Amino acid sequence: MRHIDFSPLYRSTIGFDRLFNMLDGLGVPDQSQSYPPYNIERTGENTYRITMAVAGFDDRELSIEAHAQTLVVKGEKLEDEPADETEYLYRGIAKRTFERRFQLADHVEVRAASLKNGLLHIDLLRNIPEAMKPRRIAISADAALQQPKAIETHAA
Repeated sequence: MRHIDFSPLYRSTIGFDRLFNMLDGLGVPDQSQSYPPYNIERTGENTYRITMAVAGFDDRELSIEAHAQTLVVKGEKLEDEPADETEYLYRGIAKRTFERRFQLADHVEVRAASLKNGLLHIDLLRNIPEAMKPRRIAISADAALQQPKAIETHAA
């Protein structure tokens, strides 16, 4: 994959450095782990859901943290289980710790999280402030309304 040089854009834009850094990071081959598997769903116009397969973990062993447009999901197995002498012929259920990071867009917030049947569901909402939403501007047919009124000044 080609590397794109964003340095000319840095000279003429302000506040887009986070976006350029994210785009730069996309060019780097993904070295992250593939465990646990997950889905990202769009459940409505402004709602999303991340579903992660976390079989074998309970809610005490999982943590979810949202900070500065990054959602971090961690799983760490507690060692309070008794050490059994079971001899496994095949062990396909992973009990390893993990940390998965998701980059969130501006105004995306975590609404809820639930754990059911080995699936961790994280519900997200894109909450756009009213000032940023499109608004309809009424058009007036009266030309007199569009002319600014002259301010009279009197010399004292």
